[in-house]
Amino acid sequence: MRRFGGLALLLGLIGYFYCSSEKGKYGAVPDGMSIGQTLQHPAGKWELRAYGCAVLAAFGGLMLMFPQGR
Repeated sequence: MRRFGGLALLLGLIGYFYCSSEKGKYGAVPDGMSIGQTLQHPAGKWELRAYGCAVLAAFGGLMLMFPQGR
């Protein structure tokens, strides 16, 4: 569990920073758009991917806290 957690944490953090840098290449998502419209905008897609990577990193951090085996 710890090895998987460490790998998930590492991939999540690398993915988050990569997606955040890619999101910066596009303009900001205009305010007042619905979620569906936001996902059609390139910056909205990268923002969603960054949130997904942050969730993966948080899950990896939880897996690191579990003891080896059970």
